[in-house]
Amino acid sequence: MSFFIDTDTRLIVQGITGREGTFHTEQMLAYGTQVVAGVTPGKGGTEVLGIPVYNTVREAQERHDANATVLFVPPRFLYGAAYEAIMTGIPLIMTIAEGTPVHDMMRLHHLAKEQGVRLIGPNSFGVISPGKAKAGFMAHRIFAEGRVGVMSRSATNCYETVYLMKRNGIGQSTVVGVGGDMIPGSTFADILPFFEADEQTDIIVLIGEIGGSEEEIAAQYIQEHITKPVIALIAGKNAPKDTSMGHAGAIVSPNGEGSAESKETALRTAGVHIAESTEDILRLIKKLL
Repeated sequence: MSFFIDTDTRLIVQGITGREGTFHTEQMLAYGTQVVAGVTPGKGGTEVLGIPVYNTVREAQERHDANATVLFVPPRFLYGAAYEAIMTGIPLIMTIAEGTPVHDMMRLHHLAKEQGVRLIGPNSFGVISPGKAKAGFMAHRIFAEGRVGVMSRSATNCYETVYLMKRNGIGQSTVVGVGGDMIPGSTFADILPFFEADEQTDIIVLIGEIGGSEEEIAAQYIQEHITKPVIALIAGKNAPKDTSMGHAGAIVSPNGEGSAESKETALRTAGVHIAESTEDILRLIKKLL
């Protein structure tokens, strides 16, 4: 089985009429994803690639029984778009834009939990269940169907990892772009239970980075609840303190909080296998399979 998205996913694309929304809708359709509707306020009644466009998420959901949405919406408009999806009750909401205002994301994070829906991102590449469906902008040709689950704050490190896996005949069950912004809709600890329960996942790969405390919280959850082997890579070991490195959330405080060293220590204590590079992730996977 897969979780989050699969062949039964009925996807809305918010921002479908924009350049990125249209391009990636075409790619998702080519991969076999059921894109059932698009939403762009003021563009209702039109079509994109044969997909009907609506003014509101509620109208699209009611007309097409959609159960997921992906937002190709600029950061300044993301709060309104995500709020509408949350309040409509779409079970899975994936946000792509980087640089969402922190206060907006804090409100959305808590609102999604209150409403009982799953919010992924922002600054996420989306979610893919190889061989079944994808929602996002990942290059699906580098993924392969298999039994290793991957979740990552970094798109680039994730792409390199799955590409190396595919070249070595190792595929993925589900791959989740957690996102690199400061406030994620879903953390590693939020997603870990799904990998643990997934019968198709034998090994879990966690690709983290400096900044924040997501990995330390995940380590505690792994120690208490996860029975499957976990491999972790923490990117950014050489980053200077008090400097944001690429992602808004990738910043080490002057006292060392959020450093790669503190994260690796917590994960090792939880029994996680620590990788030194993407190539080392592959070595550890081969060892554990």
